[in-house]
Amino acid sequence: MGSSILWWILNFCLFSLTSTFAAAQGGGGGGGGARELWCVSMNNAEDAALQSAIDWACGPGGADCGPIQNGGPCYDPSDLGRTASYAFNDYYRKHSSSDDSCSFSNTAALTSINPSHGNCKIPSSLSTSNGNSSGGSVLPGSESADLSSNGSIAPHWSWGLINSYLFFVILLLF
Repeated sequence: MGSSILWWILNFCLFSLTSTFAAAQGGGGGGGGARELWCVSMNNAEDAALQSAIDWACGPGGADCGPIQNGGPCYDPSDLGRTASYAFNDYYRKHSSSDDSCSFSNTAALTSINPSHGNCKIPSSLSTSNGNSSGGSVLPGSESADLSSNGSIAPHWSWGLINSYLFFVILLLF
């Protein structure tokens, strides 16, 4: 009888830990969750190439470049990379949010780090964990996520510990 109880305890603990890790990683639910993506300029891109890409994105590309014009909330003449990031991201969001629409002659790349700064709120595109774009976006003015830490892991660990505690209490009662 003792080995049977030990077997059940070990199985429950393994199940609890597995569930906790899966929940902390965002898994366990049909394909995972969505994440925010931005199309931004690369740090090593040449200024001339960035300016050419901005001119194309804001012209024939059809990006809304009003916010990066003089007086706009994203206007920053001292940082061509920030200016390009706004234009690139707007184009990317309007064109299916596919990887192809974030290249700009190899001066841009996708990131999950919010490039918004000061009063310049840059909306994201949402992408599912399997790489497909959901077509949604987070509107300007919404709070940006702190991607340097994972604040959601603590509640998942708490539930795992509570489940384990309850299991042992029930086991002791019988």
